[in-house]
Amino acid sequence: MTTALNPKYTPPSRDSLSNELIPAWYKVEKSNVVFELSGVSKVAITSDGWTSISQDHYLTVTAHYIIEGKMRQKVLRTKAIYTAQTGQVVAEEIGEILQEFGIMNKIAAVTVDNAANMDVAIKRLNFIKLGCFAHTLNLGAQSVYSLASVTKWTAKIRGVVVWMKRSSMGKTVLREKQQLLNLPKHSLILDVRTRWNSLYMMLERFIEQYPAIQAASLDQRLRKPMERDRLARLTEDDFRRAEEFIHLMKVLYTSTLCVSSEKSPTCGQILPILRKLEKHFSVEEGDTVLGSSLKQAVWGNLSKRYQTDGIRTFLEEATALDPRFKNHVEDSTVWDRIKEKVMVGKLTESEQPTEQDRGEEDGVTQQQSLTQRENEEEEDGEESEEEQEQPPPCSSKRAKMTPLEELFAAEDSLKIKNLSTSTMSTQLQTDRELKMYQDMPPTMTSDDPAAWWWNKRTTYPLLSEVALSYLCVQASSTPSERVFSTAGDTICPERSRILPEKADMLIFLNKNC
Repeated sequence: MTTALNPKYTPPSRDSLSNELIPAWYKVEKSNVVFELSGVSKVAITSDGWTSISQDHYLTVTAHYIIEGKMRQKVLRTKAIYTAQTGQVVAEEIGEILQEFGIMNKIAAVTVDNAANMDVAIKRLNFIKLGCFAHTLNLGAQSVYSLASVTKWTAKIRGVVVWMKRSSMGKTVLREKQQLLNLPKHSLILDVRTRWNSLYMMLERFIEQYPAIQAASLDQRLRKPMERDRLARLTEDDFRRAEEFIHLMKVLYTSTLCVSSEKSPTCGQILPILRKLEKHFSVEEGDTVLGSSLKQAVWGNLSKRYQTDGIRTFLEEATALDPRFKNHVEDSTVWDRIKEKVMVGKLTESEQPTEQDRGEEDGVTQQQSLTQRENEEEEDGEESEEEQEQPPPCSSKRAKMTPLEELFAAEDSLKIKNLSTSTMSTQLQTDRELKMYQDMPPTMTSDDPAAWWWNKRTTYPLLSEVALSYLCVQASSTPSERVFSTAGDTICPERSRILPEKADMLIFLNKNC
């Protein structure tokens, strides 16, 4: 086909593509990412580990930041690690990656799973560490497996599902019955304890497809009378328990979907979702034995999470600065903390450029004074050198004053006086913005908070800067895990001998371009 379209074109060879074109492309795209990150004030990262089919262990780091109200996500590295994954080693590897991309001093927070080595690594790096909220919800869902009131009747349903899934004819018969009964043509789901909310998904699908399963069990093509008897032994109480289980656990399943979506959910969602779960899983009068045991198990696990003072404080501030959930803040002191951060940030910004500008102006003034005095005063050696090195700043500025500056000298002096009261004006402006923001109604949950703050940056110029530093922090570490899905396609059985360096380049280009 290529020859027919253009006989003069010679496609690159495999060796040229692998050793020249892809590395060159990677170099260009990496420099683009470094340049883009250089213009960002705050960056949040996620990190996780993964083992390939060739038993190479990889550590991936993703960066999340906001530019012009849009969340950006970049995969920085998927690096092969050949040493024991202790906390110290992980800290060094993550630190090297952050230094490589020039964002070591820009990290707002790090979202990782609940592994002990990750906890140690982030503490050594002295970053704010958020546990992956999706993993936290999964731990709450897994707690129901230990309940005797759940294991007995779910074992009956699990046995029927295994019977239908292991039979090739069972799948065919089930599809026929689904078509006859106008049911969705869904496959049955078998729960796996490590898979998020899989018990809920198995029971929900079983209840949905029960008429088709019952009809298929009576078909003579399925020769498993013992399994038919197991299906027949399901009582009304078992179905009632299944429906109650689905009703209670659906909120947990929906919450997991919220924080693991591809729209990069931010950490401002964590506390509002936790409070909704607390209300949903509160034991009430009239609850059945199954219902109360489920509620106690799930919320007993979730209530222990995010209780550290530093993490709780960070999440409260993130919730307050999310316009969708600002009314969910229970601690009134959070607004004082936000005000303090605005003031500190504004003072830091006003001080650093001033010193730099003054240094540059002094340098230019000194250079010009040296040039003039070298031409005009050649007789005084040591004295003139000392004067050249330290020219009076006031006299040099007056000498350089333009006619326009002379004309508006009084106004300029007033501006200088106003600079001394900038701290007070910033405080008044911060109070005004906080009052306006607190009085406004919360936005819809479908709104993009980053875009909202970008559109309101003229109304809230001080608050918007602080808010965007929280909104880039991820609620879960699922972005890193999605990288592993791409990595699994890259390092597949047919390409298991690919070098880790080449795999890193291919994953980087696949996710960032």
